[in-house]
Amino acid sequence: MRADDFPPITDDVREVWSRFPSWDQPTNMNLHMGLIVEDIRAGYARLRMPLKPEIMQPAGIMHGGAIASLIDTAVVPAIGGVGVEPTRMVTISMNINYMGSISDEDAVCEGWITRQGRSIIFCSAEVTGANSGKVCATGTLVYKV
Repeated sequence: MRADDFPPITDDVREVWSRFPSWDQPTNMNLHMGLIVEDIRAGYARLRMPLKPEIMQPAGIMHGGAIASLIDTAVVPAIGGVGVEPTRMVTISMNINYMGSISDEDAVCEGWITRQGRSIIFCSAEVTGANSGKVCATGTLVYKV
């Protein structure tokens, strides 16, 4: 895990991001997918996506689109961890490489900032099986803040 490479977030940032991903809404895509925040640090976040029928494809493996959504969502609190307001970011580009599949375990995604400018932030992410630790996908993303 990369968490040890990133400093803890401040109390005021923790207060803002403690409501992620619900943002006090009864439902949204992240809640529908069941995403759970496991850690947020300055420039880093780890999210879990529980295995459930709604995110599986007919072949019995986790859908690639669900994995892409997990990757896209995991970097959001990583960016927020450096003090960026939640309403002030949008994905510009995302590239994903699928390296394997997940069929019988939760997916865990670590997302982190690789370079930060004034208005553009570059991120990377890695999705693994929660029990096996097997890498199933990596991603690179660019966000406008």
